Amino acid sequence: MSTPAGEDGFLYELEIEVEEELTITESSRPEEAADLPVTEWLFDPADAERDQAGLHGLLGAIQAMEENSRPGDQDA
Repeated sequence: MSTPAGEDGFLYELEIEVEEELTITESSRPEEAADLPVTEWLFDPADAERDQAGLHGLLGAIQAMEENSRPGDQDA
């Protein structure tokens, strides 16, 4: 498997990084942490939920840019 070159390569690598961060954030299960007493939190569940929402938005933007950068997919 080869990595695309140029801007497409950058977007491809960025998408992989964001997906990895999203996996980590989702695996933290902020909804479960919120059920624990505050003194037992390893992280603020609200921060984790905001991070998750931001990463989803970023991933969507990256995917939209990738779609727009593909030759032949643009309307003339």
